[in-house]
Amino acid sequence: MSQTDAAERPEVSSLSYEQARDELLEVVHRLEAGSTTLEDALALWERGEALASRCQAWLDGARERLDAARARDGERRAPSAQNPEAAREAALEDAAAGLGEEDA
Repeated sequence: MSQTDAAERPEVSSLSYEQARDELLEVVHRLEAGSTTLEDALALWERGEALASRCQAWLDGARERLDAARARDGERRAPSAQNPEAAREAALEDAAAGLGEEDA
């Protein structure tokens, strides 16, 4: 990765997950090809490390959002699970409402 090449690349922190992943794949391919100078290989390696960290940060954030959504969903369901009597009453009310709809 030449100095001009590096100057043209956007800041890693501004990249979306997909952009960082795609560029990381490109970096890996270039390193595996082995046709770069030592200096360029080191620059590619450093860029690759930064890109991998960016991807991991995106994945960690996604995991946190999923966990939070599941926790909120669990809170809505938890009262029934923790109170079987309330769950039974709610089921009876639902069944009674269903019977009333059939009569209508």
